[in-house]
Amino acid sequence: MKTFMKQAPLASLCTALCAALCWSVGLFAVALPGSALAGDTPPYKVAEGNKVDAQTLSGWKTWRAMACERCHGAAQEGMVGPSLVDSLKVLSKDQFKTAVLKGRIEKGMPNFDGSKMVTENIDSLYAYLKGRSDGAIEPGRLQEIGK
Repeated sequence: MKTFMKQAPLASLCTALCAALCWSVGLFAVALPGSALAGDTPPYKVAEGNKVDAQTLSGWKTWRAMACERCHGAAQEGMVGPSLVDSLKVLSKDQFKTAVLKGRIEKGMPNFDGSKMVTENIDSLYAYLKGRSDGAIEPGRLQEIGK
């Protein structure tokens, strides 16, 4: 009985650590590029690295028109602002939209909810940047698939 009492707390600790490890590994796997869950499809279509669907091309055009590269760099790898290639590996689509539309004033990110171009193309902008983050879309000039 004494042996069991000494081992029980250790067993509980091992069980708790195992559960925590499994939980964290599960979350980490979701954040890895290319680890989409069954049924998940990327919000973009890309061919040859620089040919994309019309929606994603619209997102790239929005990126260019709003001059986002001034803070986030031409290849979205960060400058004054953070790397969006890295950020979109962990941000959900809703978190991304909130950051862009509401801003992060304390970090220097202005809000863009007053920009008609951004509000109308927020899903397209997300698709473009998610494709960059996933490594599917190359940096630089894009064109529409089939044109």
